Amino acid sequence: MERASSLRSHAGQPSFPGGALDPQDGDPHGDGPLRAALREAEEETGLDPAGVQLFGVLPKLYIPVSGFVVTPVLGWWRVPSPVGVVDPNETARVFTVPVADLTHPDNRATTVHPSGFQGPAFLVESALVWGFTAGVIDRLLHFAGWERPWDRDKRVPLDWGS
Repeated sequence: MERASSLRSHAGQPSFPGGALDPQDGDPHGDGPLRAALREAEEETGLDPAGVQLFGVLPKLYIPVSGFVVTPVLGWWRVPSPVGVVDPNETARVFTVPVADLTHPDNRATTVHPSGFQGPAFLVESALVWGFTAGVIDRLLHFAGWERPWDRDKRVPLDWGS
């Protein structure tokens, strides 16, 4: 999905659905992150949580630019349901990408941020997926053994101001 351009943090950037734990999500050291992930996916994209099989959480990751500590949740969307923008104040657009598109070498690149940061990127669904989201996808593909050789010298500049 793409975050709304009006948001305070990571505005206009590609992302997975997500957000802070709410009290009803429960224990942050237990099932809370799993419940929060499903709740946020439903709130932001309309995803039917009943169609998702959750596998668990990945190690917490720190995003320096915002100071967020993120707990990625891994699951399988075994029964796809319609998804789309639920609240335009939160989400600009929602798109899904087949794993085959993420692994295709033509869709891989390295982004170059104006700050000098370089990281993995995916050119999919008329979107440039970069930053934290691309980093998580890149590592998942690598550790799952699905990564295919790609041109790491292919550079894609980010054209937004930050």
